[in-house]
Amino acid sequence: MRIGPYQLRNNLIVAPMAGVTDRPFRMLCKRMGAGMAVSEMVASNSLLYGSEKTKRRANHEGEADPISVQIVGADPKMLAEAARYNVDHGAQIIDINMGCPAKKICNVMAGSALLQNEVLVGNILEAVVGAASVPVTLKIRTGWDKHNRNAPNIARIAESAGIQALAIHGRTRACGYTGNAEYDTIAAVKQAVSIPVIANGDITTPEKARDVLYHTGADAVMIGRAAQGRPWLFREIEYFLKTGSHLPAPAVTEIHQVLRDHVHELYDFYGEHTGLRVARKHISWYTKGLVGSAHFRHHMNSLETVAEQLAAVDAFFDEQARQGAALNYAGELAA
Repeated sequence: MRIGPYQLRNNLIVAPMAGVTDRPFRMLCKRMGAGMAVSEMVASNSLLYGSEKTKRRANHEGEADPISVQIVGADPKMLAEAARYNVDHGAQIIDINMGCPAKKICNVMAGSALLQNEVLVGNILEAVVGAASVPVTLKIRTGWDKHNRNAPNIARIAESAGIQALAIHGRTRACGYTGNAEYDTIAAVKQAVSIPVIANGDITTPEKARDVLYHTGADAVMIGRAAQGRPWLFREIEYFLKTGSHLPAPAVTEIHQVLRDHVHELYDFYGEHTGLRVARKHISWYTKGLVGSAHFRHHMNSLETVAEQLAAVDAFFDEQARQGAALNYAGELAA
């Protein structure tokens, strides 16, 4: 898949997720097989440019190309200024958020609330495309609610404005993240425009990625929540789409090492105090489904130092390894 001058290594993209797709997570997913990762959304309000949070979100040091930065807002002029600011600070692709269903975003008529005003959508897209010296992409939902699925209209407006790729989450704003993603509207959008279309929503396995690509005709898939604690999902999907076969599931020892490397990067990126707290949710995701993980997560969330957190992670995975060894030994005895 290609966006402007950037040829992606494949058609697997990490969805922008607030509080998740920071630089350490984006870099990890790219190492694990993602062709592109979109940043957390950056507010278009210029007053926020000096905040520590905004500076961190605009930090792309060491990140593999292309660097895609998502901006959010409702004012065409401010969004245009935000696009220029982020390009000046390393963005190679600007992505506009018209898909976020969060109340605090929609209450200021940003995110997916914009889907209610097609004229404003057009004004925003033209302003940002005109201001940015790099490709501009757009993320939307299928519509505001089930009675107003206007994604094909929005897609045509986007193509006319010069948007170079369009990602669609297969739910309306009213759906939030409930129910099943519907892919028929994504297929209709693909038929309506000639720019690349990226399908998003409920893509949790290699088979689902294949089926969604086939059903919608989309050029790529975008994966968000399913990659939380499972960044190797991208390599699994890439391998399956190429070969029709499955890679072996990661060994517990690999999960341990990936998790350890990830939390160290979080400590370095945020500093130990904040990094410790950000790491908690990632540790929870990585260990979900492993034996004794519920008790471990409860204990881990009470720890207040990096040394304690790392020791708890190592002890948990050492216990996983011992249980695995015991099972293997029992199997050999039984044989």
